[in-house]
Amino acid sequence: MNFLISILNFFNLSMTKPDMYGWFHILWLVITAVVTVVLCKCFPKGTEKQVHRVVFITAIAVIILEIYKQINYTFTVSDDVINADFQWYAFPFQFCSMPMYVGFLAGILKKGKIRDALLAFLATYSVFAGTSVMLYPSTVFISTIGINIQTMICHGSMITVGVYLLWTGYVKVKLSTILKAMPVFAIAVVLAAIMNEIANLSGLTKTETFNMFFISPYCEPSLPVYSLVQQVVPFPLSLVIYILGFTAAAFMVLVIAVAVKSIFSKKNIEPNLEKTAEFSNNK
Repeated sequence: MNFLISILNFFNLSMTKPDMYGWFHILWLVITAVVTVVLCKCFPKGTEKQVHRVVFITAIAVIILEIYKQINYTFTVSDDVINADFQWYAFPFQFCSMPMYVGFLAGILKKGKIRDALLAFLATYSVFAGTSVMLYPSTVFISTIGINIQTMICHGSMITVGVYLLWTGYVKVKLSTILKAMPVFAIAVVLAAIMNEIANLSGLTKTETFNMFFISPYCEPSLPVYSLVQQVVPFPLSLVIYILGFTAAAFMVLVIAVAVKSIFSKKNIEPNLEKTAEFSNNK
């Protein structure tokens, strides 16, 4: 028991809550940029084996960190007594939780249309979500060291993996790529909506906050910009607007990638953005 208490206390070591663009935030922005550049430089060919390792190992690492997070949020120590209280608001099915599921599935599935769609999601929607949080982490920093490291690694890896897939050309830098990724995101949003409905019907939302993807009509709107839509638009329509809005943002990731590709082409430093991996089944 003392050993478990020591582990939980270690998991909950505290720090001063980081400020946006303070030393901790800037440090992780630099780490993310360096890791991304090193990965793209060291494994530029984007072979099937390399991509599989990067995507699958990253997913496993993020899952392990998510397990740590759930343990940290669920168990507390008070007067040498371990208490358990699951925090439903932290249930791991948010937009930024999707890469660990998507990456894991992409890692165990054989090449084909489903796997292509999953990787396209990681190269578009995931990059947008990760970048948004890394640049504006207003709600993710707390006073627990481990959780702050966990959130920076998880969101930073979304950028790293997505950029790597685009840089190597394993996911084509073509605007049509968004059409492959969109069904993955739409399915995830629908699943989140179903989970929110089940939580409401079960009575969970009477005592707990359960708001997957921050789209639940039974919780106070809290997502920037979208919360304004929720207040004036009926739920089914607002859900469609949510999907289209984030799709537009993910589409911009591809637009930026196309622009980068054009710049490198003019300088004759063409990376592997045009090609696909030899095992990509002629996507």
